[in-house]
Amino acid sequence: MPDRRHFLQQLSALGLGAVAGARVLPRVRIVGDPFTLGVASGDPWPDGFVLWTRLAPDPLNGGGMGLDDVPVRWEVATDDGMRQVVRKGTAVATADFAHAVHVTVRGLSPDRWYWYRFHVGDATSPVGRTRTMPAPGASPSRFRLVVASCQHYEAGFYAAHAHLAREDADLCTFLGDYIYESSSARRVRAHEAGEPTTLAEYRNRYACYKTDPQLQAAHAAMPWVVTWDDHEVDNNHAGLVSERRDPVEVFQLRRAAAYRAYYEHMPLRRSSLPVGPDMLLYRSLEFGQLARIHVLDGRQYRSDQSCGDRTKPPCEEWDREDRTMLGATQERWLTRGLARPGATWQVLAQQVMMMPLDLDPGPGEMFNMDSWSGYPAARRRLMRVIGERQLPNVVVLTGDVHANYAGEVPRDWRQPDADRLAVEYVGTSISSEGDGMDTYPQVERARASNPWLKFHQARRGYIRCEITADAWRSDYRIVPSVQTAHAPIATVASFVTPAGRSVVEPA
Repeated sequence: MPDRRHFLQQLSALGLGAVAGARVLPRVRIVGDPFTLGVASGDPWPDGFVLWTRLAPDPLNGGGMGLDDVPVRWEVATDDGMRQVVRKGTAVATADFAHAVHVTVRGLSPDRWYWYRFHVGDATSPVGRTRTMPAPGASPSRFRLVVASCQHYEAGFYAAHAHLAREDADLCTFLGDYIYESSSARRVRAHEAGEPTTLAEYRNRYACYKTDPQLQAAHAAMPWVVTWDDHEVDNNHAGLVSERRDPVEVFQLRRAAAYRAYYEHMPLRRSSLPVGPDMLLYRSLEFGQLARIHVLDGRQYRSDQSCGDRTKPPCEEWDREDRTMLGATQERWLTRGLARPGATWQVLAQQVMMMPLDLDPGPGEMFNMDSWSGYPAARRRLMRVIGERQLPNVVVLTGDVHANYAGEVPRDWRQPDADRLAVEYVGTSISSEGDGMDTYPQVERARASNPWLKFHQARRGYIRCEITADAWRSDYRIVPSVQTAHAPIATVASFVTPAGRSVVEPA
């Protein structure tokens, strides 16, 4: 294992070190459209948000911006015609960060919509729409969000994103697998190259995804709150354990490259700026007193999957108390956040299914070892916090499994009649695994072993949620096919969780 100095030297050689001092030039001539990757906003707070773009006239070949740092002008207005500009400034798109721009905007009015755009040279970006959160202590009448994840570019088109962009939503929560490092067995279109391992390769992979006009429209329609899962780095990796069990020092460098590219392409706060192979992604947001969203990182700090990973019967190490999904520091942070008063709904925006799902239809047990069912001690600790503190209205939002699920999280999964302490709404993929099917046969055969599971369906789409002080409603929106970019959308099922009751009921 290399020491820290040697490791930082390796990072520096690969262009992955700390932020370099910017060499600001008054004007740089750009050939072509610098805004091929669109615009985005994210992580809103009561008086502002983060604005993002990346200059890339040649997006699939490193961006095409050369080595000069470039000044980029930005504007925020109260109208979509950008006539009533209320904030403006200049940011620097540095070569060190692939000419990405992250602008922290402050000093705006709470709980309202704004529009924004960027200028560089004679070029002007598309206009994006975003909003601020309600003021602390405010009691908004409703909060609307959409839940999306898993958008394998090769597996299909993003018709779901086109419809998501037209939803009357305040926020999009994207719960992981923004890119895929691997190829799809059901290829509709092709990635720009093979599996990425270097910073340049990850940058090109993000650029490939972000050139999609429907994804750009979804970003431009509302602020996004993002977290990652595994494919942003390497399939089913756990902490610093890669899928193929690469040497740790090798995987550190790959993870550092992947994290750097993720930050460069997401509308994230500066507090998430990565340092080598580490990046602080878990954080919280509040929609007045109506909802507190805890954005979790269930990948960077977790123990390695037990029992050889995949879907397996439990083995000896499976139930060890020291195994963790979130890591000790994030667990303590989440416990403190859940205990804070002032929010009607506590939302856990995270990656993998939390409710138990025993996939053995007989008397045995079989679990997805990459989900919370593969980390039963970690789930017990979280349920203990919720149960002992009698926390009401805990809603888990999940991605990962390329299927829609709705159900409840019990205090003790070995007792079918145990108290339910939270509800979980799991969203299907945007495109991953192709068109999908009505249901997964293995899940249907195991329904009797999982009485808390209330709904299962495996087409593509997203969840639309409406939250009031009285109830949470989730509408499962699906497209019939991802073979075309123009598929229609329909609501296949709707469920309600009344405030004060950890149940999922048909709407």
